[in-house]
Amino acid sequence: MPLASTAPQKAWTIEDSEELYRIQGWGEPYFSINAAGHVTVSPKGDRGGSLDLFELVESLKQRNLDLPLLIRFSDILEDRIERLNACFARAIARYNYPGSYRGVFPVKCNQQRHLIEDLVRFGRPHQFGLEAGSKPELMIALATLNTPDALLICNGYKDREYIETAILARRMGRPCIIVLEQVEEVGLAIEISRKLGIKPLLGVRAKLNTRGVGRWGTSTGDRAKFGLTIPEIIHAVEELQAADMLDSLQLLHFHIGSQISAIGVIKDAIREASQIYVELAALGANMQYLDVGGGLGVDYDGSKTNFHASKNYNMQNYANDIVAEVKETCEERNLPVPTLVSESGRAIASHQSVLVFDVLGTNDAPSGDPGAIEESEHLIVRNLYETYLAITEENYQEAYHDATQFKEEAISLFGFGYLSLRERARAERLYWACCEKILKICRQQEYVPDDLEDLEKIMASIYYINLSVFQSAPDSWAIDQLFPILPIHRLDEEPNCRGTLSDLTCDSDGKIDQFIDLRDVKSVLELHPLRSGEPYYLGMFLGGAYQEIMGNLHNLFGDTNTVHICLTPKGYQIEHVVKGDRINEVLGYVQYDPEDLLESIRRQTEQALQEKQITLQEAQLLMQNYERSLSSYTYLTS
Repeated sequence: MPLASTAPQKAWTIEDSEELYRIQGWGEPYFSINAAGHVTVSPKGDRGGSLDLFELVESLKQRNLDLPLLIRFSDILEDRIERLNACFARAIARYNYPGSYRGVFPVKCNQQRHLIEDLVRFGRPHQFGLEAGSKPELMIALATLNTPDALLICNGYKDREYIETAILARRMGRPCIIVLEQVEEVGLAIEISRKLGIKPLLGVRAKLNTRGVGRWGTSTGDRAKFGLTIPEIIHAVEELQAADMLDSLQLLHFHIGSQISAIGVIKDAIREASQIYVELAALGANMQYLDVGGGLGVDYDGSKTNFHASKNYNMQNYANDIVAEVKETCEERNLPVPTLVSESGRAIASHQSVLVFDVLGTNDAPSGDPGAIEESEHLIVRNLYETYLAITEENYQEAYHDATQFKEEAISLFGFGYLSLRERARAERLYWACCEKILKICRQQEYVPDDLEDLEKIMASIYYINLSVFQSAPDSWAIDQLFPILPIHRLDEEPNCRGTLSDLTCDSDGKIDQFIDLRDVKSVLELHPLRSGEPYYLGMFLGGAYQEIMGNLHNLFGDTNTVHICLTPKGYQIEHVVKGDRINEVLGYVQYDPEDLLESIRRQTEQALQEKQITLQEAQLLMQNYERSLSSYTYLTS
């Protein structure tokens, strides 16, 4: 396993930090490092204008916005929409595609009101629409999407009310396309359409044979959760034809999974879907749209590979392959090409937010010179000391095994009463000194033996962060999703500490111990030592899709403070501030009445006063703290 050398060879530069944290790989064109060693944000990409993220956070703190703080950059959201549409426009021009592109944003990626409203506003010049995957999301989309002719794609499980609402929306001029994903929905759509006297716009979701890759690879195939098999699609066509509604079937939809890392999988899926599309047209369906679903990946680690946290293609490659394949298939059958639709939520929403949080403290492995020992000390202690003195580049692997064995013997002897507590402490101190010395040698090696791979993690510090992983990075915990994490300042200094991150929750899973790396995944993050009286800020990037809505209230840590920033010629302006959950709010989520709780504490303090267990001054202080805490942020504040 390769390990980075920490030998002092030259002064640390911001270029070293760029390479270490791979910010140019995953952050281009929005994130970089300036001469002060601070992360900068260029919300408009390569069109100019940037903000110093550290200075922005300090300014927001002066506005009483405590960390952790989610910062959304509206301009990045706009830029992502424009880039996606520009890529399809270039592909359409390049291949002389006689159709058009109409994107939609899947609301499930991030349902927050201000973001959806921004997305509709920024998408209006491109007739960018929305995709609803549930009845609540349909309610959002119907009320928010006011762009003329923008598509509203209706996916997910549907009951009578869902379908009825979507069909009735046609009376308001809304092109709501109901995508049939279950066999039962076909008959229900026909029945409701006849009852209302309104012909619906319908689509079918196909279960492709093409297999996806990565964590969502099972989104395809006959046993996938959503969609119709080919026999079921034929059955749907026959039902619609018998009801004289085959002309309502206008869209084919498929989805081969989120975060597709390999372009070859996308090509295979488009090829199969294009054939299904032209066959449906040949059967008499009034085919107009081909919805390629989601899957457009995000390069979380900057490696540009088919690793699950990356992708081996760019947005333009993606658009080119879709346009070229669909055109070729339609030309072979002499059929009009469809309007192309994609549901690229992750690629649109991931970059626009940055989660900034502070480090509260560290727990470091014992380090430093263990000092000399006396000849009278226990044999096991003397053996460990001799091992420590004898460690060299030639024998460090053998020395590690010896030190580990001696430590285990010391613990066993202590368990049987043959070693005192002080002697055990001495033995463990020497063991950690051996590990520290061996690790320094390992870091000078290009490769180290497999049995020493975990030494870096064993010796790593634990950095306690003001954050709930379950609330703000649930995919990191649930599916080992990788997000770029790095300090947002001090990047002109060498980060000579190694650490893992531990959150505020009382849960051993509340940690982050996997980080992006060029070659694979690393178990520790390079960090700086804390300075007394100075804050140390870390940022988690590319988390704007799914994380906010999937977060949970573990230990009742609620939503974080959120601020929307827009770039201006004079700097920036704050468009919206959304205060994070207060303690009384999260208590309400679990059916507690804060007033009842306060009254309960008041009665208890009165009882304690009568029994002279507490003074009046102490009782007043307790009540003041309790009442103040109820209206405070759920996270720790300075």
